[in-house]
Amino acid sequence: MDYARWVDEHQRLIGDLRSALNSQMADNELNLLVDGVLAHHDELFRLKTIAAKADVFHILSGTWKTPAERCFMWIGGFRPSELLKIVRNHLEPLTDEQLMGIYNLQQSSQQAEDALSQGMEALHQSLSETLASTSLGPTTSGNVAQYMGLMAVAMGKLATLENFLHQADLLRQQALQQLQRILATHQAARALLVINDYISRLRALSSLWLACPKE
Repeated sequence: MDYARWVDEHQRLIGDLRSALNSQMADNELNLLVDGVLAHHDELFRLKTIAAKADVFHILSGTWKTPAERCFMWIGGFRPSELLKIVRNHLEPLTDEQLMGIYNLQQSSQQAEDALSQGMEALHQSLSETLASTSLGPTTSGNVAQYMGLMAVAMGKLATLENFLHQADLLRQQALQQLQRILATHQAARALLVINDYISRLRALSSLWLACPKE
């Protein structure tokens, strides 16, 4: 429900931003709207942090998003490098310096994503090995202490999932902030519209898929 309310407010902010671009609003006024949209993204990251403390699996599984959005999820959200690629392909003209700035940001985001992905894979492997470290037969009174010790170790490993989600959200947040610094005000506004339109199409695709008769 929080995400649905966030989406409704986000669409209102995006509508204001789109109207401002079409009306050739002055840069200083347009920049306030861009800051507002970015602040609204920050609000989503804050909501996710609160939700993850209650149930990190809920956020990582993406059950709060539409099916098509979940298909492209990476550690509880979008891949910064993918959105940067989409933005770069839809913003013209860009100076050579801006193109290089976006390319470098995309590359550094990709490297950070790879490091987090490897960390998640290592956690999965470690957790699997922990759970399989003793007999998988029925628990008896004789090995309850061993079983509880094993579960305590596993729970400790699971606690690091929240940190992975936080690091991934921090990477997403920083990518949006650095993109704004690279671009001129009207370009940053267009970039936010490009990102919104892409995600809106994923939601529309989900609606079409769910409405399609299944054999």
